[in-house]
Amino acid sequence: MDLKIKTRKRFGLIGKNIDYSFSKKYFEEKFIKENIKNHTYDNFDISSIDLVKKIFLIKDIKGLNVTIPYKQKIIPYLDFIDSKAKAINAVNTICFLKNGLTKGFNTDINGFEKALFNNWKKIQTKCLIFGTGGASKAVKYVLNNNNIKTTLVSRNPKKNQISYSRISKKILNTHKLIINCSPVGTYPNLKDAPNINYDFLTEKHFLFDLIYNPNETQFLKKGKERGCKILNGTQMLEEQAEKAWDIWNQ
Repeated sequence: MDLKIKTRKRFGLIGKNIDYSFSKKYFEEKFIKENIKNHTYDNFDISSIDLVKKIFLIKDIKGLNVTIPYKQKIIPYLDFIDSKAKAINAVNTICFLKNGLTKGFNTDINGFEKALFNNWKKIQTKCLIFGTGGASKAVKYVLNNNNIKTTLVSRNPKKNQISYSRISKKILNTHKLIINCSPVGTYPNLKDAPNINYDFLTEKHFLFDLIYNPNETQFLKKGKERGCKILNGTQMLEEQAEKAWDIWNQ
């Protein structure tokens, strides 16, 4: 019997149009660097969340990451949900338990918290969050737990949210922390940026873009030109990936 096949462990990423994904390259490099044998990581690019049922049946599957647009849609397909993931209603990591059942976690929470507080001193107490998807829910959860008031900004605002057109100079003056959780500006739409008046930004602002491709989005470039401190999403992704790895191997 081929022992490599017998001991193989498979991991992967569930998403849509994910050829650009960070996760596959990160984990494949991790397996090589740390001499982790018989582990593979694949992209499962699916057009509909229903297709996740087939992925769950793959032999030797041990863990999965989940990305746009399925972080919320995946939940009904899981057997258990971690309390933090349940609180924000978004899952980005799935662990396969010994009994074959699945449990969902959200490691964006850990990744964002570490990346933010490694690079930003908690001076301000108000934050603007651009976008209202699964990632923004993790960001809001962390900030609120650290007594930072958040305002969600959306192109189509619902209750307790505002539109980009409402972001005035006064609002920017009182919200020195700004986090982009929207996909605006990601590859290949490199010229796009959240629609705000960047002239109102100052060196006292901290701009954190969860996007990592490109390395410096228009959002960050425009902030940098105004003297803002900036951070892209790479460190957050690395931190959340390592947390996912810990969960899969606990």
